[in-house]
Amino acid sequence: MGRHRHDRPTSTPYPSLNASKPASSIAAVGRCRIQTSGSAEFQNIIDQNIERKRAEEVEKSPEQKKLCKKLMKKSVAECFSWLNSIADVSVIDMEVCVESSMIVNTDGFIVQCLMDAGADAVVLSVNESLSLADIMEILDCARVPRERIVVHFDSFDDVKRMGSLESISVMAAALSIGCNDVPTFLTALAEEATEEVRVAAQIDVVGKSPSSLAEMAGTLSDQCVGCVLNDPSPEQMGLAYAACATTDREDGLFTTIVCARGGEALGLVYSSKESIVAALECGRGVYYSRSRNSLWRKGDTSGCFQVLHRLDLDCDGDALRFTVTQKGEVPAFCHLDTLTCWGKPKGIRHLEETLVQRMKSAPEGSYTKRLFDDSNLLRDKLVEEAQELAEADDSQHVAEELADVLYFAMVRAAKFGVSIDDAAAELDRRARKVTRRQGDSKSFRIAAGEAILNRKKEES
Repeated sequence: MGRHRHDRPTSTPYPSLNASKPASSIAAVGRCRIQTSGSAEFQNIIDQNIERKRAEEVEKSPEQKKLCKKLMKKSVAECFSWLNSIADVSVIDMEVCVESSMIVNTDGFIVQCLMDAGADAVVLSVNESLSLADIMEILDCARVPRERIVVHFDSFDDVKRMGSLESISVMAAALSIGCNDVPTFLTALAEEATEEVRVAAQIDVVGKSPSSLAEMAGTLSDQCVGCVLNDPSPEQMGLAYAACATTDREDGLFTTIVCARGGEALGLVYSSKESIVAALECGRGVYYSRSRNSLWRKGDTSGCFQVLHRLDLDCDGDALRFTVTQKGEVPAFCHLDTLTCWGKPKGIRHLEETLVQRMKSAPEGSYTKRLFDDSNLLRDKLVEEAQELAEADDSQHVAEELADVLYFAMVRAAKFGVSIDDAAAELDRRARKVTRRQGDSKSFRIAAGEAILNRKKEES
């Protein structure tokens, strides 16, 4: 068991990265902050949202509505591409720094654009020229829930100038505050303590050793305070992250569960401080081998390497989870050449493996192979089975028709190299959206589907 963590989950450090610099795998610690200053790509996205604001101000004709929708979709698509060039936005919780002028000049559309593209939160830095009323007005313009807002102050003096943590918590659920000395920071925080807002200390790593940063992160984590490191190295980030984990093992290793992006457990391994650093350095699954007493970079011998997406600590801080994509000619985590260490998969994962194999080699008369080769047949079956699912009227019938729809949909996905994990990641990204469509059915799609079904009736 880990040491007592009060009534909150373990707080872990995460990096603040400059968007104008090359992407880094240290974002795999699960969360990262993106500094947008100097990013030409982000400025282009700002400009697009200014254009959208102007279009929205024009009286809405049908053509103008189409233009506004087109501008929105274009800016979100480019924002998604930009975020994904920094880290996997479908897996990593990304905070994006925005200036107050960006929010005002776009009438808040830049904030909505970022979140529709998959960002978890926006970070608004407070300077001396802004009052509490100014910030309230700016965030009201953003039109997003307070849970998606982080307000940053350079020091506790700036917080006191604004009022108190409690007064600021009305507009944001999270704050970050500059920290030069941890004991001083924690003393000031204790004087301002409130349960209504999460607080993270932002630390400049320049001139600080990896071990001193690790000590600072561990002390903050003990008090359930987060920690943002400005542009850390993999060693600084990895050791700071490991300092927030606990273990009761004599060898100091951390129990580690390895999972697919959909959350399915692939196996149980162990991690050391050094293996965590190595994993962040190379962006792969790296663990500690107890039998070899050395680092184990998965796949160097077998070819079944892993792309690292994310690290997580459990609620008590005594177990790690590596979220990965398993690679290999036959993707296998287990030494017995199965994806998981619990034998061959069942259900959807088994179907997915079978479809991938059918793409490579199918037995004579394979119906799945026929679907791969005949796009019109596959389209017709998707329409047909979707209608049968829509008309199913009891639980067993719904389950049967859902299974049919899943089969044909996964054939389509396999044909284009799309996995169940890809679909799960897309669902997670969509959950972060703040713009919701009306959701009405599309008459031209309904008509096309009915034409297919009528033709099937005539042929039968």
